[in-house]
Formats: sequence, structure tokens, C-alpha cells
Amino acid sequence: MLKLFACLFVINFYISCIYASSDKNKDATNLQSSSLFSVKTNLSHYSPFDTVLFTVTLNNIITNGTLQIKYFHLSEKIFEQSITLTQSTIVKWDWIPPKQNHSGYLAEIILMQANQELDKETIAIDVSSDWNYFPRYGFLSNYPQLSNDSIKSVIETLNRYHINGIQFYDWQYKHNMPLKGTPDNPAQYWNDIANRTIYFSTVKKYIDESHNHNMKAMAYNLIYGAYSDAYQDGVNIDEWGLYKDNQHQNRFMYTLPAGWASNLYFMDPSNKYWQEYLINQEKRMFQALPFDGWHVDQVGDNGSMYNYQGQPISVSNTFNGFLQIAKDSLKVNLVMNAVNQYGQAGIAASPVDFLYSEVWDPNNSYTDLARIISTNSLYSKGRLNTVLAAYVNYNIANSPGYFNTPGVILLDAVIFAAGGSHIELGEHMLGKEYFPNNNLKMRDDLKNAMISYYDFLTAYENVLRDSINSVNINITTSSNISLSNSIPKQGTVWCFSKKKENLQTIHLINFVKANSLQWRDANGTQPEPDSIPNIVLTIAVSSKVNKIWIASPDYNNCLSADLPFTENDGYVSFTVPLLNYWDMIVIEYSNSTTSIKKENNTESGYSLEQNYPNPFNPETIIPFRMKDSGNVQFTVYNVLGRKVFSKIVHAHEGDNAYNFNGSGLESGVYFCKMQVYFTRHLGSTVGVKKIILLK
Repeated sequence: MLKLFACLFVINFYISCIYASSDKNKDATNLQSSSLFSVKTNLSHYSPFDTVLFTVTLNNIITNGTLQIKYFHLSEKIFEQSITLTQSTIVKWDWIPPKQNHSGYLAEIILMQANQELDKETIAIDVSSDWNYFPRYGFLSNYPQLSNDSIKSVIETLNRYHINGIQFYDWQYKHNMPLKGTPDNPAQYWNDIANRTIYFSTVKKYIDESHNHNMKAMAYNLIYGAYSDAYQDGVNIDEWGLYKDNQHQNRFMYTLPAGWASNLYFMDPSNKYWQEYLINQEKRMFQALPFDGWHVDQVGDNGSMYNYQGQPISVSNTFNGFLQIAKDSLKVNLVMNAVNQYGQAGIAASPVDFLYSEVWDPNNSYTDLARIISTNSLYSKGRLNTVLAAYVNYNIANSPGYFNTPGVILLDAVIFAAGGSHIELGEHMLGKEYFPNNNLKMRDDLKNAMISYYDFLTAYENVLRDSINSVNINITTSSNISLSNSIPKQGTVWCFSKKKENLQTIHLINFVKANSLQWRDANGTQPEPDSIPNIVLTIAVSSKVNKIWIASPDYNNCLSADLPFTENDGYVSFTVPLLNYWDMIVIEYSNSTTSIKKENNTESGYSLEQNYPNPFNPETIIPFRMKDSGNVQFTVYNVLGRKVFSKIVHAHEGDNAYNFNGSGLESGVYFCKMQVYFTRHLGSTVGVKKIILLK
């Protein structure tokens, strides 16, 4: 992290970090609500064919009561059911979503009594077999001795926000030796670089509890950090080091405050001896703790660098090679921080799960955030989504206080609408790059707003983050407001548009009352926007419009609502009923693709679905549906059309899944064909899917 230690030198803050207690770990917990009930799901995300378990907790027993549940994909209701309440405050039920992979849903739960609506809540569901498709990244940063209940409380809160991966920040013993002890006999506790006591049992319990909610646990560590005593650990910190001159006199290092465990020396990531050493140390760590992957960090662009022999080293160009070797050796999930985009192009070409950008000067405007997300998509050719580390209310986080709710919400509105996600939620909310800083607390209004925003991000992921392309927009209004179409301007509503197939999204973000377009809101002064009712918009459209609908995380429980419109001479006009921070309008053109509800039943009754995960190594699941029981032949061809695999399996009526193992094949693109087998001959081909083996 570029300013990893800049804020650490304030002594009173340092002391507060060292003595972090279990009570501080509960800052993000105990979500408040004025409703008559709360709802949660058991996992942060689900694979196709998984069962979603819902739990509703009522404040009081409701006599003659029912729960009416409706399930939506985007604007379409796909299923509904009713549950009669008993003499209990806990109600549980399950639901099997449609089998399409990488799909978001919203469940509306309505509490009824004697045919009258008492209250309603919504909650999102993400059906994605792999977390990296729609990453929602959280963090942990304090590992004192904690009770099981305290650990469960933190993880359950993150689960309510649908966080599907957790960065375990500064859990390690040393940067050059993450694990103290041996894999068979790890130390029970150790001190980290800030001399905070870290308990092995707490780290392990957090990992286990994360896995209970289908969250990935990612172990933080620098790609090139070593302690001053690393010689005794087997590190040649002189000959493997980085220098700011070609005479190896001026080391690249950070001098840390008195009382810290060590200064920090930086090694050359391209040095094969350092690569071998650090990756072996990471391997020892993975043997002792069931982490899922490595969150790789750096400290950004520090100018010209040289190795010990005086040769110039382009540090940003070393990341890709290091990550490739780490992936081959460790075979774990990888994420790497591109500090202010330093090295991001190379990182995007490496085997990382998604792109992670820590944002610093001069990228201070809301426009910069949207640009970074768009640039990352170009770097990865649309393959990887983006998570931004963007620290809000930065200056006021130096002292105890509260986050400025409007500043946080407006920042998330821009990031989410632009197609990204934001690492900000852990035991507390982030205000600094040193994650243990928990000076600022969330007020109840912010906690509840975060539930709505993360429900919205999850439920509408297919129109926010799923292969969405930016498009120009011709938009005008007859209402008494100003619009800005290209970049946001103070005193205006910022409008921008994206498109996927037949769906065009228009995002409206309210900067009318904003006192700054600097996203950091460093001093916590961004005001709450005034709600704007009945905005009349006219938009140029590319073809005949079938439907227009609106959804917002700011009202109506994130539920969508159809908008009446008029269409004339290539333009549509409609009225947006209300804008608080952020509205999303979706135009569905008449050349619509088949809905999820219809895709569940093919005309023939047989269907072949996309495999997951894809790419895969070496196994993948191929879902398919049968009209009735019988034999099915799967044939796999390479790109030259040569058959490389064939198998006949027996399948039952309904949903099935075939586990394909490509361990005997080389990396590449293949095509899987499914045919139904009738007695002595094959029937017609059901479908062909492209599958990608990536070793």
C-alpha cells in the first residue's frame, strides 16, 4: 500500500491499535432496524443447484400471520410462496433458485396478519459458483483472543452484506516469514510488525467461520517485504534487495517508528532466489492454516530501482512473472493490489481472481474512480471485475468519531454504478490504509444504508457488472434541474449509460447539493442530497422499446418498478418518481433475449447449460436437464474439431450434472456437445458449450 505507514506514526493512534479488544471487533455488528423482523441467508453466494436457507427473526409472535415471499430476477418475478407462521419468532425455509450460473436475485418477504400487510424486507441472493465473477471483498484486521460468539457475530454481519471474500490484513508473524513455528507445530501466538499480539486460534476460527458462509479467506502479505533480521531466516537482504542507486548504497526500505518489530526492506520480485524463498514460506503457511489464497501487496511507484549488481529493475514489470510462478507453485487464489494502478496492466494478464486498485492522489475525483474501473476492464479484456480500495473520510479518521454517511453513500453509489465494488467492511468500516484503524464508527443510518447498497449490488449484478459496456447517451430533461452527461459537475445530476445485449442502463447520481467532487470527503463535510421528485427525462433510443423500469438502493427496498413511457421518432420520455443519491433506469429493447424463467424449460425438454467453474482446472461441472430418464453422450472437441473425449452416462428426469475431468488434456479452448442416446442411435444434439481448461 502506497501510504501503508504514513498514518501509523501518530502515537495515540498506534496505542489504540495495539490494545484493540473484542468489543471493537463488533463495530460492524448489531445491525439496527425499525422493522418488525429481520432476514438473513446462510451463505454469501451459491452454486447452481444449491439450496438457499432463509431465516426470519420476528420481534414478537404474530398470531394469524403469514409470510408472503416473492423472488425476482431484475424486474421479473420468477416465483412466489406463502408460509403460515407458528407460535415461534424464528421462521426458516429454503428455496432452490434457477440453475443459471452468475445470476443475482432479490427476495421480498412480506409479513401479513389477517390479510393486512404489517411490514416487509428484502434480501439479495447471488448464484455464482466462483467468487471472482462478482467479488464483494471485506477484511479482518484484529486477532486478539476472541470468543466463538464474537467471531461468528463479525462473520454473520459480513454475510448479511453478501461479502464473499475476506482479506486477512496483518495477521502474519513477519513479512518474510508469515508463519511462526512449523506447519506441524505452529506457534500459539506471535507479535506482528506493530507488535500487536496475534493468536493462531483466532485466525483459524475466523477462516473456518468464513468457510461456513462460503467466503474465501485471503492471507495478506507483501510481494517483497523482509525484516532487518531476515538474514537469520535465510534471506540475503543485500544481494536480493532493491536499491535506489546503481552502487547498492541507498536501499529501498521503510524506516518504522521505535517500538515496532523491524524496519522493512524491499526485495527484488524478479530475483529467483527471493521468489523461491518467499513462495516456500507461503507454502508453509498454507500447510498450517486453511487459507484459500494470497492477497499480494506492494507499495506503489517509488521511482527508479536497481538490483545489487546495479542493473535497472522495472518493478512494475516483475509482478506478472512472480504471480505466474506463485500460481504454479501454490495453486491457490491470487489477488494483487495495484497501488494507484502501478503495474495493473501486467497484473491483469496474470492469474489473479479480480483486479484490486488502491486509489491515491492524483486520482481524487469521482470521475477518476469510474475511469479506473473502465481501464481495468480494458486491461483484462472484460475478463476481470474490479474492487477499489478507496478510503473515505480520511482526515477525520485520525481521531475517534463517526463516518459522514452522505460521503460514504455517494462514494459507493459512484463505484457500484460504474461497475466496481469497494473494500470497506470488516470488523469496522475502513477510513485508512492501515486497516486496524477503527477510529470512525458507523451510525445506524449508515449500517442500514450499507445493507441496502450491498443488496442492490448483489441483486442487480447482471446489469451492473456482467460484461457491461459504456455507451454514449443523448438525454434531456424538462424538469428544473441540470444534467451532466460526460463527467459529474456540482449542481447537476450526473447521467451515464451502459449496455448489455438488449438492456440499456442509465445511472442518475445526485450532485445537485454536493460541496465537492472529491470522492474522499476527507473532512466529512459532504451534505445529504435533497430528494428530487418527478424528473421528466427524454432519451434517444436505438430501437423499439419494450419496457422501462427503475430500481434504487435508496428507497422501495431495492425493488424495481415499471415506468410508463411514450415513444416517438427515436426518443422515449418518462418520469423518474424520485432521486435521492442514485437511481438506475433500465430500458429493455424489443429484441429481448430469453428470460431466466423461460430458459429453465427448453422446447424439447432437454438442455445443456454452461459449465462451472469456467475456466477450470482440471475439473468442472456440466449441468444439463432431461425431459425424462435416459442415456446421454458427452463429446469434447478441441479447436481443430478433433474429438478428445467421449462418455455415455445415465441421467434421470429433471436437473443433472456431469463432472468432467480434463487432467489428461492441455490448456486451451474446447467444445462440449451433448446428445441424448436412444437405444441404438443418437438423437438430435441438445447443445454445444465452449469450455476453457486453464492449467
